[in-house]
Amino acid sequence: MAIRVADQLVSMLLKAGIKRIYAITGDSLNEFNDAVRKHPELKWIHVRNEEAGAFAASADAQLSGLACCAGSSGPGHVHLVNGLYDAQRSGAAVLAIASTCATKEFGSGYFQETNVIKLFDDCSHYTQVAANAQQFPRMAQAALQTAIQKKGVAVLGLPGDIAGLPAADIDSSTDNFFSKASICPAPDELQALAALIDRNPRICIFCGIGAAEAHDEVVQLAGWLKAPVGFSFRGKMAIEYDNPYEVGMTGLLGLPSAYHSMHESDLVLLLGTDFPYTPFYPQDKKIVQVDIRPENLGRRTRLTMGLFGDVKTTVKALMPLLKEKTDRSFLDAQLHIHEKVKDHLATYVQDKGKTNALHPEAVAAAIDLIAADDAIFTCDTGMCNVWSARYIRANGKRKMIGSFVHGSMANAMPHAIGASLACPGRQVVALCGDGGISMLLGELATIRQYSLPIKLIVFNNRSLGMVKLEMEVMGLPDFQVDMVDPDFVKVADAMGFKGITINEPEQIGPGLQEAFSTAGPVLVNVFTDPAALSMPPHIELKMVKGMALSMTKMMLGGKFEEVLATVKGNYKHLAELLD
Repeated sequence: MAIRVADQLVSMLLKAGIKRIYAITGDSLNEFNDAVRKHPELKWIHVRNEEAGAFAASADAQLSGLACCAGSSGPGHVHLVNGLYDAQRSGAAVLAIASTCATKEFGSGYFQETNVIKLFDDCSHYTQVAANAQQFPRMAQAALQTAIQKKGVAVLGLPGDIAGLPAADIDSSTDNFFSKASICPAPDELQALAALIDRNPRICIFCGIGAAEAHDEVVQLAGWLKAPVGFSFRGKMAIEYDNPYEVGMTGLLGLPSAYHSMHESDLVLLLGTDFPYTPFYPQDKKIVQVDIRPENLGRRTRLTMGLFGDVKTTVKALMPLLKEKTDRSFLDAQLHIHEKVKDHLATYVQDKGKTNALHPEAVAAAIDLIAADDAIFTCDTGMCNVWSARYIRANGKRKMIGSFVHGSMANAMPHAIGASLACPGRQVVALCGDGGISMLLGELATIRQYSLPIKLIVFNNRSLGMVKLEMEVMGLPDFQVDMVDPDFVKVADAMGFKGITINEPEQIGPGLQEAFSTAGPVLVNVFTDPAALSMPPHIELKMVKGMALSMTKMMLGGKFEEVLATVKGNYKHLAELLD
């Protein structure tokens, strides 16, 4: 019996190294599902929502190199879109199989028919729909190769009738190539950069995810130039550890020390970063950007120079051209500021809060101490990003995955599913907001079904915390941000795994220790302070005015107790505002 197109696809997936497919089966996927069934080395992971499957595949790909998700006709593959945007913008190599109605029904407005190419065009590097068995294998090879090399999403449209046809021979390569290249700027550009660096005494380096493979080279360069090193959230885990020159992050989640270093320098070197927040860049300094994606050069801030190259190769080629700087005064001043900032952060760790209003900073710091040296952390967008960025420390072994560019809610739990399946021997910790986990709560059943030993820590502030803060800074009273949550521990119990409630300061350490020492999945429901604020690294007068205006409006609206709680819960931050 001739093999079907679906069987051919499974063989190609296995050959490319894919081990899991995150999907919900359905009519147009049934032939493919049957082909997977015959190969136990390829696992079908039955998620409860295809969006979660795409998020899981994104995390899997970021850890393993390549992953796959699938959605059936119409609503099934439409649900993939948000998670695929996350994967595409995170640089995760994901193949998405979008099955669809039979080819004879195309263009007829058939039941669950969608225009697959239009639907996925904006969240993929490659989207094609096979119209016959002869086209399919070349499309599959091209989709896989595109996802691998462009580090993003490729969508393969598979009509249900095509999946069941006898497969045709492929007349192009049946292999996929995981190839790398070292790219260096032209020699004259490197010479010009070296001369520019030599002329400017105070240098600051700022790194993104594009510098992840160049940790040692960045540290060596910083030591040679006596330069402080800041980094984006995506660059944190790769650049922060074993780095005596690091001064933390800038941006909405960052610290005053990194912001100060960039604005007090003469020259800022942007290495492998497309940091999007223009207001945090200095406007009156010389700025040089090095990036492997030349389209990134200059699109966030004005540049003195923009160089096309990978960070590791570029820094190696640049170092012999530089004169070593001997004056450490600028570096030492920035490191001193960074130490003061870290002392300030420790204030909220020492004071753990009160009943049902625990300081989230203290919770995050405790997680950092208890978690394994090689733990994989996933974090929800919003306030969980803040606490993760500031209190989870890098050590060269840990990983942090989040929706850092797409900024979606509800990513932490499905990301943790993909991470746990990709790295079964490692501890996976999901830092979830109550708003985020509520959106895809059904995925607790997926965790239980596959007995994934994920530790879900819910920072339960009973609100959409970041949105609330945004409103207040704008001078608006918060509206429709409060949440009435279920008892998450009872939900976990109903799903068949352990739940722990922490609502007293003295429970933080013992409760987390119990969770991390328990085999299998655990959900920890931590009642954090709903009035906790996250202060950005640079406080502008308009922010202070906005907060004051918001508090005034709330008082005039009768919310005296909420205003008082905000002041009491953040007196240390508010003192900082007045300095």
